[in-house]
Amino acid sequence: MAEDVFKALADPTRRRILDELAERNGQTLFEICARLATKHGLGLSRQAISQHLAVLESAGLVRSRRQGRYKFHDLDTAPLEHIVTRWLSTDTPESTP
Repeated sequence: MAEDVFKALADPTRRRILDELAERNGQTLFEICARLATKHGLGLSRQAISQHLAVLESAGLVRSRRQGRYKFHDLDTAPLEHIVTRWLSTDTPESTP
């Protein structure tokens, strides 16, 4: 699972998508495309952004939900929290005197 998270975070476009969702959660594909184009000058197609969202979703960093005709994307930080606690835990043998 952690390998999927690192793979997802390796791409700068996916990191920008996560930044946009951190700033404003619950966006549609159209909204994400518009924000990436206006704020970051990324002229990627909706299909390309959709593929990036699929990678983020498979890594557990994004959750999708449908409401009527719309599909909303939400940031999920649980995989990142797991990685951080893994390396910053004070219970590791190296951290004891």
